[in-house]
Formats: sequence, structure tokens, C-alpha cells
Amino acid sequence: MSTRPSEGRSRHLRASSGNRSYDRDGAGGLYSTCSSPVTPSLVAIDDGHRHNGQPSRLALHCGIVSRWLAYRRSARRSVGRMAAFPESRPMTRLLTALCASFGCLMLGACVDMSPAQSDVRARDASPLGHASAFDPTPARYSEDHRLQFHFSPPEYWMNDPNGLVYFDGEYHLFYQYNPQAAVWGPISWGHAVSRDLVHWENLPIALRPDKWGQAWSGSVVVDWSNSSGLGPHGTPPLVALYTAHNREFKAAGLTQPEGQHLAYSIDRGRTWVKYAGNPVLPNPGDERNFRDPKVAWHAASHQWVMALAEGDHSVFYGSPDLKNWRYLSAFGRSIGGHGGAWECPDLFPLTVRESGETKWVLVQSLNAGGPNGGSGVQYFVGDFDGTHFTLDPQFAAAVRRLGGVWLDWGRDNYAVVSWSDVPAADGRRIAIGWMANWDYAAKVPTERWRGAMTLPRTLDLRKTADGYRLFVNPVKELDTLRGAPHAMPAHVVDGPLALPVAPGAASQSDMLLHFDRPAGPVRFGLIFSNARGEEFRVGYDGATGCYFSDRRKAGDRAFSDRFAIGVHSAPRASTADRIDLRLLMDASSMEMFADGGQTVMTETFFPSQHFDRVSLFSEGGSVRFRGGIVYLMHRIWPTPGRQQVEMPSHDAGQNRNP
Repeated sequence: MSTRPSEGRSRHLRASSGNRSYDRDGAGGLYSTCSSPVTPSLVAIDDGHRHNGQPSRLALHCGIVSRWLAYRRSARRSVGRMAAFPESRPMTRLLTALCASFGCLMLGACVDMSPAQSDVRARDASPLGHASAFDPTPARYSEDHRLQFHFSPPEYWMNDPNGLVYFDGEYHLFYQYNPQAAVWGPISWGHAVSRDLVHWENLPIALRPDKWGQAWSGSVVVDWSNSSGLGPHGTPPLVALYTAHNREFKAAGLTQPEGQHLAYSIDRGRTWVKYAGNPVLPNPGDERNFRDPKVAWHAASHQWVMALAEGDHSVFYGSPDLKNWRYLSAFGRSIGGHGGAWECPDLFPLTVRESGETKWVLVQSLNAGGPNGGSGVQYFVGDFDGTHFTLDPQFAAAVRRLGGVWLDWGRDNYAVVSWSDVPAADGRRIAIGWMANWDYAAKVPTERWRGAMTLPRTLDLRKTADGYRLFVNPVKELDTLRGAPHAMPAHVVDGPLALPVAPGAASQSDMLLHFDRPAGPVRFGLIFSNARGEEFRVGYDGATGCYFSDRRKAGDRAFSDRFAIGVHSAPRASTADRIDLRLLMDASSMEMFADGGQTVMTETFFPSQHFDRVSLFSEGGSVRFRGGIVYLMHRIWPTPGRQQVEMPSHDAGQNRNP
């Protein structure tokens, strides 16, 4: 989860059943509890108590005072480092009682509440004026630029994938989500599930902001042995570890805006309970970037291991029960890309295909500092002994020589993380990323929705002449979306050559293409275009030895001066004489997997109408095209007008600590 863009004005006042919460949607998330420790009555303020569309000054002042007092209590209890904030109990009670009593007198709106519970299972109420998290009208998935076989939410803003876990026949996909607007704002965990990694069912929101802050990125694991003790009657719970980010604290200049929290589910991820002992990993000091926990069981050391981003490096923690964590080690302060903050780490083992040995991979996003500008994803290969991650010497030399080894050279793949608990019989490491770039993600020309995921991909570790490298390819399940194959015959390409493709295939297809590598500085590839003269080019440049993507003429680029500055490039790692390309085109995206996944590029573009023409081209000489196959890809979403999307929150409530 990266440092986020500034947010807009308040849209509504939110009242929840347990803690009275006031939020300014899209304005930094003013989530302030107004509950009194000396009375069961809470100030209830509805939509009518506003001034010029904003919450009343009374509500905000009351919320801020109580929020500050609650912070002092919880910080002193959880962290033990807040001696600078000594608490005076009489003053605490007086101030809070004044807030509650004066609010009741002015508004006449006291409500009796039941005593606080350690874990609250009552549903978190949706914001006032919102019957559900989404507009319940049919989600059509047919807007301009809408992807047809990638996951995106029915509407509003989405970014990083979170909590990827396989359980009981379902792949869970949680994601960073603003349920009220198509811009980044108060962040919850959206939720979808799939049985085949292709077709997705949207589910209610899993986690919402609470008094600790917004629900930023994290992970979910299956606690098979119930080490946490959170699964009654032998039921293995799903356990989520996530970052609670409090923008109030950050804006006020307070320390420790981020800590790691736990939530759990015992009903297949349909409802979630926030743990009473949160935070399970408090901020160790003034770490303003202390986030994105990725957790996995490490059998050799008999512990859970958490990889966590901390500013310009990663740190590792260990735990026997997912609730009590101890520091293990750090990695990365002086190696790899450091153009921005490190985020969303993922540590996992892979078996090397050629040797059968096991190596460990650390996937690490960073913003900024990507290979073609903006955010990007690098990775490291080495060994992990349960405490320390140590780079493989040959890989370390490559990182120092290149400045970083990149998982994806395109501009639009970020926060890549992998699914946990995929059955051993399957054996795959499956990952997905957010198909966007923080340079311009908030400005792309979509309206009802903003944000999509890449296709799910397998990560395979191979031993090459350059050392260990990840090979990345789409999951095999995507083949089920293919229509009838359309064969393209071999040609010698010298200039432009139009390809006869089925209607719609230019913008919604899976293409497998084969070329002979030219001997000289020949530039060749494909052109996707439309009748308005817009075009997107992708291919290989023999003069530089790089693959390239050129979206400078591919449609709307006025929304950001960082979107299409130049041609994006990716060095070809393979030395084979044949160049194999797999291109997946979907309305406003292109994913290229070259040389069996050795080089990958993910790019987005926004033409004013779909591309409906495809041509081969060559410049500076000819190239032999060995032929290929084009498949029209079927859409994964129901027929427009037939899907009803009701998505109330299924956050089981906010923990109300006394």
C-alpha cells in the first residue's frame, strides 16, 4: 500500500451500531469514536445535523476529543511507549462525558447500547444513504475501456490485491477498495471468490475502517492447526493480517500511524471478526511506513513468518500463533531498486526446474523507481533459514550490475502477491497484480470504475545462463475462455502487412506468434489500430535487443503527462534464434509474455473506440514471421442487465475496547 494521493471533500456522515463513527469520505478518513467510558449512551448524529453539507462542528469536535483520548489509552496499553501522554482519568471522564451530554442536549439523540464485547459480531452498518456497498442496479461491465476477461469491481476505486488464499475449493481475492467513489479514499477490503481463477463472484466488503484507521494491505492464511485458537470445534480459521493506517494521526504529526492488525473468519471468509487484542504487531517506533504484512507458515522453524515493508527495506517477524510476534531480521537497505518506498513484500520457496533444489524468492514492489517510470515490482532469489534471507551470490551480482531484477517491465503491474494454501497436489505459485501505475492511476479516463487486476499468473524458477530467474505465464485455466482458433500463415514481413482476424479479436484476444530473430537492426511487431487513426505498437527492436511497447498514439493521454512520455522497453533475456510472443489483448490492456515468460510487459491504453485492426510491420529490413494462432476470448461477466449486485458489508464489526 503506497503513500496515497490527496483526497476530496466530505460526502456523508457515517453512523455505525457499535462505535459512533464520523468520516469524511475521500478526505483523509476522519473516523472518530464518540463513545463514553462512563455512560452507555452515545451521541447519534444523522445526516440532518450538518453545516453546508458537512458534519456539525459539535460532532467533529466531540469525535476528535474522544478519538484522541481513545488513542492515548490504546497506545499506552498496546505499545507501552507513550509515556509522553500521561492520562488523567478524571479529566478523561469529564471531557468525554461533556461531549456525550452536550451532544444529547443539543441534538436530542441519545441511544442506549448494549455493553461492549471483546469481539463484536454485529454487522458494521453501511454508511447513511447507502443501502449497500455498491449501487444495486445491474453491473453491466460494458462501459468504455472495461476489461472483459480480467477482474475489476462492479464500480468505484480498486488498487492492491490483498489476502490471496485458497480454501475449500475457492480462490479468494481481497483488494484495496473505496466503496463510495472511483478515486482513492477511505480504504476497505473488497472481496471476490473464484473456483477457476477465471470467473469471479463479487462478495460483500470484508473489512472496513475502524477507530484504528483504514484497512490497508495484508494477507490471509488458513490456520490449519488452529495455532491461534480462533477456530472453535476444530474448524481451521481464515486469519487476516493487515495494516491499520490512521491518517488522522499522520496529519496531526503523531508517531506510529501504522500497525498490524488481525481479523478472522470461521465461515469460509463470508464474515470477519476483528481481534480484541489488536494491534498484534504495534509500530516499533516512529515508523511511518510499516505495512503490508505477508504471512506464511515456515515448517522448518515451526513458526509463522511475516514479511513486512519498512520504508526502504523489508523486515521479517516470527510467531507461534499469529498473535504474538518477535523481530527476526531485515533485508534490502543497500541492494536493489531504491527509487521510492518498498511495499507489498512476498516471501516464498520455489523448486528450481532444472536442478530440483529449493530456493526462496522475495517479491518486492516499490513506488517510485520502476524500470520504465513510476511504480514497479522487483524480486530477489536466495535462501531463508527461518530468520535471515540471504541473496544467492550470482543473483546479488546481477542486482548490483543492473540496479534491480524486474518481474514485469511494463508500466502497469504493481503490488504483485501470491495465493497462499494452494494445494500441494497443484504445486503452482500463482500471483496477481494491480494493473495500474501510481503515476496516473487516479486520473485514467474511466468513470464508474477505476482499477483492474492483471491476469492470474504462474511463477516458475529456472536456472539460466544468467542465474536464477522467474518465468511468468498466464494460468492454464484461461485457455477455457478461448474461442475457435484462427491460424495465421507464415510470411516474410517487409513493411506493413494486414492480418485477417475475426471481428472483435483485435481488442479481445489471445495471440501466439512466432518470428525468426533478425540478424540486423530490424524493428518489427504488431500494430493494433482503429478507424480514428489511433494505434498501439508492440514488438522487438533488433538495434537495442529490447522488446518495446508504444502507446503514444493509442488514444487518450491528456489525463496525465506521465502516461505516455516515450516508448517503454524491456531487455530480451533469451538468446534463442526464435522469438515467441504471447499477447493477451482486453479492451484497454495488453499483457505480453515473451520467450516462454522470460520477459513480461503489462500496459494499459485508452482508445476512443476499440481497436478493430491488426497488422504486422517491420522497419529497417524484413523479418520472417513463422505463423501463429489467434483466439477470440469470451467475456467472463454475465450478459448485461442480468446480474444483480448487492454488496453490503460483511465486516463483523469493530472491536470496542474499553
